[in-house]
Amino acid sequence: MSRFVLVPGAWLGAWAWKYVVPLLEREGHKAYPVTLTGMGERAHLMSKDVGMETATRDVLNVIRYNELDDFILVGHSFAGKVAAAVADSAHDRVSKVIYLDAFRPERVRGPQGSFDPSKEFPSLTPDSLGVPLTEQTVDTIGKDLVGEKRKWMMSMATPWPVKLAKDPITLSKEYDPVKEAYVFCTLAGDPVDEIIAGKWGKLEGPYRLIETGHWPMITDPEGTARDLIALS
Repeated sequence: MSRFVLVPGAWLGAWAWKYVVPLLEREGHKAYPVTLTGMGERAHLMSKDVGMETATRDVLNVIRYNELDDFILVGHSFAGKVAAAVADSAHDRVSKVIYLDAFRPERVRGPQGSFDPSKEFPSLTPDSLGVPLTEQTVDTIGKDLVGEKRKWMMSMATPWPVKLAKDPITLSKEYDPVKEAYVFCTLAGDPVDEIIAGKWGKLEGPYRLIETGHWPMITDPEGTARDLIALS
């Protein structure tokens, strides 16, 4: 039995793993889907102070209060940054970190992972607390998200905290890249072939390809569960 801590990316909450969790459990595994502060059912806690420190603590508390050890940490999308920070802090408890079409940390000890959403989302104002999910974004990186599932995701999505996007992470020597594994979504718009070839940094661990856009846990939960299990 494996234990999976599932951290969703921008705009999502634990709800995004709705279709994946029962598939993992059917195979005898345990799953702990996380909602980061400021999104999902914790959207009411959105503030200008919700950033990486808060998100990291969210996940560390799930680990602590479920008394988890020797578990697989999954970070989707921007939450790869959160997963990396958590794997650094809880390095003695994490057995594997799976980056699901996600930010992947570079082999540097300085700050990394900062993203200025105002450059990609020009409608943001200086006092915006969050970045809303737009239909244009879904059309760009999630063309396979259609019909009822698209309506459902758009109805559940909540703004992505600006500070969470902007905050960098700094990994210590405790972070172990050997524990990394990856799932790449071939329809999300990234140059997957170049990534696998190492053009954008060496891949330290095994990988799987899934023929979906950026939200495979919604558009192909069976394939997502299969790949997570295979990489665990």
